[in-house]
Amino acid sequence: MSKLMATAGALLLAACSQPAVDNGDSVTPENTAAGNGRQIVQIDPENDPRLWLEEVEGEEALAWVEGQNERTFDRLQGDPRYQGMFDEALAIYQSEDRIPGGAFYGGYVWNFWRDATHSHGLWRRTTMESYVTDTPEWDVILDLDALSEAEGKNWIWRGANCLGPDYERCILTLSDGGTDAAVRREFSVADRAFIEGGFETPQAKGGVSWVDADTLLVGLATSEADTTASGYPSVAYRWQRGTALADAVEVVRGNQADVGLFTFRVEDFDGTAYMMASQAVTFYDTTWWYLPADAAPVQLPLPAKSSIQDIFHGQLIFTIEEEWTPAEGGESFAQGSLLSFEMAEFAASGDLPAVHTVYVPRARQSLGGMGSTRTAFLVEIDENVAGGLEAFHFENGAWTSETIPVPANMTIGLGSTNSHEDLAFMSAEGFLTPDTLSLVNSAELTVEPIKSMPARFDTEGLVVEQRETASTDGTMIPYFVVRREDTVMDGTTPTLLYAYGGFQVSIRPSYSGVAGRLWLENGGAYVVANIRGGGEFGPAWHQAGLKMNRQIIYDDLIAVAENLTETGLTSPRHLAVYGRSNGGLLTGVMYTQRPDLWNAVVSGVPLLDMLRYNQLLAGNSWMGEYGDPADPDEGAFLRSISPYHNVDANGEYPEIFLYTSTLDDRVHPGHARKMAHLLSEVGHSYLYYENTVGGHAGAANLAENALRDALFYTFLTQKLVDPDEPADDADASPE
Repeated sequence: MSKLMATAGALLLAACSQPAVDNGDSVTPENTAAGNGRQIVQIDPENDPRLWLEEVEGEEALAWVEGQNERTFDRLQGDPRYQGMFDEALAIYQSEDRIPGGAFYGGYVWNFWRDATHSHGLWRRTTMESYVTDTPEWDVILDLDALSEAEGKNWIWRGANCLGPDYERCILTLSDGGTDAAVRREFSVADRAFIEGGFETPQAKGGVSWVDADTLLVGLATSEADTTASGYPSVAYRWQRGTALADAVEVVRGNQADVGLFTFRVEDFDGTAYMMASQAVTFYDTTWWYLPADAAPVQLPLPAKSSIQDIFHGQLIFTIEEEWTPAEGGESFAQGSLLSFEMAEFAASGDLPAVHTVYVPRARQSLGGMGSTRTAFLVEIDENVAGGLEAFHFENGAWTSETIPVPANMTIGLGSTNSHEDLAFMSAEGFLTPDTLSLVNSAELTVEPIKSMPARFDTEGLVVEQRETASTDGTMIPYFVVRREDTVMDGTTPTLLYAYGGFQVSIRPSYSGVAGRLWLENGGAYVVANIRGGGEFGPAWHQAGLKMNRQIIYDDLIAVAENLTETGLTSPRHLAVYGRSNGGLLTGVMYTQRPDLWNAVVSGVPLLDMLRYNQLLAGNSWMGEYGDPADPDEGAFLRSISPYHNVDANGEYPEIFLYTSTLDDRVHPGHARKMAHLLSEVGHSYLYYENTVGGHAGAANLAENALRDALFYTFLTQKLVDPDEPADDADASPE
């Protein structure tokens, strides 16, 4: 339990150059030593002429979006290769031989499934005995398509929280269109129906946790008083069955300056449960609370940079993302350590019990998924971005561990664990190796493959390499290359470079049937860069690029791109960079800082206006990552990297493809909208696509995923495979 948390001729666009209009921007010559005549478009964040594009569902904004989508569809869907790509992608997404991943609890494997017939999806279950067969017999609990039709909603599944030990009463979380804001409704598994008069919340960001069959802890951003500046709940209430939500009793209150306050339940193998709350003061600094049923909240004596993971045989297990000395002059614990203490002892006294070391990762290691089973605490441990699995036991006041054999040089993903069962799911995959789902037996320390996804593309002649290159400060940055074994290193290989670089998110090798079929099979190379800002080597790898140190993240990616050219794999004429969300910011910076490195840039659901990001939707919660635009020093740095504020009207840029979603209530679509509008006015070539549903995922169903991917790979093929094809004249204006 963790806390928050692409073979006919191409149609290329030549954007019609046009003078900047008088809209409130100013184009000011920038004096440089080289005297290169740069003219950076100056945008006052307090008087931004494109604020109308921040009106998510504003009539004028949506009319602009419609025109942009039509323009992009004309270009990309007009390419004779597009339809074939769409059909292949859709077939992969809707294939019936996908692995039906699930969670095992209450004697059943529970799964949520979408296919060609069920675009919204089916919530269903089967026994473990049936699940491990080739043809499980599924019992459908809820048909979300039927529910959506009956209620006139575009319901998107966000999960089920069922109360043990029978797991018959569940709180279902449903989003209308894919937004983060959702409703929670109580559901009876036995009756296959929502419970009349049961627990139900209005649509909001937040969540609920079971206390017992008649009680919930609930935190919802439904009013100004209960909502933080980041748009998440700031208060948790105890809600008794049969009473109005408005009459729920306050349990713990955070501050409106916090990111948010979230409750959760930890339950041990013997049924002992503790109610907790995480008060996220910033994205990385947390105050942890124990919430006893009959007493005031008690703050846990944990460091601010820490994360509660689970409970195992009485030991509350947590990680620390900073060095920690609990008592002056006492023992110190290293940053990145996995630690524990006796929860019952703390609950009784309120004092910190003896702290035990579970595991301390080495320099090239990081901790991945983890969770309790009945007989072991399982931890996925990466070594140089390759996965392993350890089973930990607590005996006689100390932790011991045993290695569970797993496939070598694979990405290991620990799935559902349950403190009442010895069985857990584990996936193993690589760039060229399809997913295999295995059953882990924590008592016997065995891994048994039970399901494998068939190959989606031809891997013959393809190889995977792990390389590294030095960044500007000498740090070696690892990256993976997937290419043809007979690749001629003459700089002509169409190459897609992907990275993320933020929020301690590790980017590990993964199998993509769509990428393999639409890109690798057609001669392209794929590169993944493990740059700083991620979590591939623990908290320090992430924290090296926080706030005003963030340029090192961008330097890392630039170093990888330059190395790809130096080694002859590719060249700027055949190289594209892609990222989404924080990775969309990353690629936006690559666009403005080093346009000479690429022939195409793809920026998905991106942050691009770094001077207003904290005023848009959930942006305020990310100031711990990026910094505060209002702070003189941090604001000046953010202006220096903000893609929206560093466009050179006279610059030579690669074509950029921006995509977002209207219903993304996490990263505001205004970022991508405003960037596209600016580029149109100064005459720089771009494409823009905005899905009108789908939230931050960018798509709400499998067909929308296929459409997005077909657009993406058609664009890359035009730009990297056919860079010398004649351009198609098109109007670049935003009107």
